[in-house]
Amino acid sequence: MTEGTRETAAEPGKGVAGHRLSLVLAACCLGQFMNVLDASVVNVALPVISADLHFTQHNLQLVNNAYTVVVCGFLLLGGRLADLFGQRRIFACGVALFTLASLVGGAADAPVTLVLARAFQGLGAAVMAPATLTVLGTTFTEPAARARAFGWWSAVSGAAGAIGVLAGGVIIEWFSWRWIFLVNVPIGLVLFAAVRWVVPETRPRRTGRGSGLDLPGAVTVTLGLMSAVYGVSQYAAHGWGSPRVLGPLLAGALLIAAFLVIQARFARHPLVPLGIFRNRSVAAANLVAFFGIAALFSTFYFFTLVLQQVLGYSPLHTGLSYLPLSVGMALGGWGIAPLVPRAGPRPILLGGLTLAAGALFWLSSVDAGADYLGDVLGPCVLLGSGMGAVLNATTNAATAGLAPHQAGLASGLLNTTRQLGSAVGLVTLAALSAARIDARTGAGASAVDARAAGYGLALTGAALFAVAGFVAALFVPARKQSRIPQGDTGTPRGDTEKAAV
Repeated sequence: MTEGTRETAAEPGKGVAGHRLSLVLAACCLGQFMNVLDASVVNVALPVISADLHFTQHNLQLVNNAYTVVVCGFLLLGGRLADLFGQRRIFACGVALFTLASLVGGAADAPVTLVLARAFQGLGAAVMAPATLTVLGTTFTEPAARARAFGWWSAVSGAAGAIGVLAGGVIIEWFSWRWIFLVNVPIGLVLFAAVRWVVPETRPRRTGRGSGLDLPGAVTVTLGLMSAVYGVSQYAAHGWGSPRVLGPLLAGALLIAAFLVIQARFARHPLVPLGIFRNRSVAAANLVAFFGIAALFSTFYFFTLVLQQVLGYSPLHTGLSYLPLSVGMALGGWGIAPLVPRAGPRPILLGGLTLAAGALFWLSSVDAGADYLGDVLGPCVLLGSGMGAVLNATTNAATAGLAPHQAGLASGLLNTTRQLGSAVGLVTLAALSAARIDARTGAGASAVDARAAGYGLALTGAALFAVAGFVAALFVPARKQSRIPQGDTGTPRGDTEKAAV
């Protein structure tokens, strides 16, 4: 192996034995399932955690924010580490850190312990999540096999968010909130063993002196993203005009600007070569991901509130009500996979976002007199099917036409975009919802009617995010997928390929 190259996974059935491919896919899907499930299931347990560990109303938000801030900040670096130091090694490190942090969180007896555990969970997730996509991208290189692999990954990723609500309800109802974290321990041990056994390794990529890690770029983008997301997270408690919001946002903007200058002018081996955005598929798909996830994960939050605070469902009943959405996402992501290499991702994205937007407009009309079968079940199925297809096609488009050594970079970018979309989308819609609830309450409406109006406005906003994603999807190249290049040229094919429009 000559310097400047790295070992890459061979074609399915050649370098990686055919019977092991399904195990590689299972390991990647299990890693993503654990990531997304944990982020979703904690929301259901927050009231119980607050009472048990004596959180104040002010610091309870840290249980979520500690995770979100760290995972957003480190995703780009986490994705690049798999390229530089080997995908199996980094995947296993992420699993180990996430599992250990889950054990500490489940045993926490004080707020500070749980918040620190959540921060380290976020760090483990920031390493593990892009590694799952990197492994799939380098292992499954033929378009049909790659589409199927991404289909399963997307189906699991989407369904886990909805399943988390059901799992949280069951755990809180029958066990203890601590098992929300402790359940990750046996899963993590199994996953760690599977990663070490079945995932193909890639040799560390060396580019002249050192490992090629852009340390100034890594520090500025990590601190910049963490600062920006922290500022956004403080809005609900302090408002946009507060120094606690404006200060971190300004610091984040300056650090991200410094990062871009470093990447463009000073870095010998940039953490994010800006030329990757000349690949129109990558750039447009990340925009779709931002708006699509802003719509989807905001919906998880507000739909849960609709079910519990407007329709009066219990946590367990709420979780069961999510099952059609979960099934729809799984079937949408998996069932659409054979069409992606034949039709290309753009028509899949446009169709899926159309279904999602229509479903969200429908859900926005739900009020206290709504019937589940007549008013809720239909939009749940449509939303799940549409967003399952969108997640699959977005993943394909965001990693299309890139050389293998850029797989981790593309994965980190996509996951970062998704996390930012979920954070910005939820904060924005929460502000609109709260303002509508206050206005209706001040006008004499009942608490239930005021909440229905506020949550309905938020779901309308989620629908508009889906519409924005539809517009972004129009810029995804209308081309069928070709086989992923196996050479290490460092040049995205999208820079030289002429896309049909």
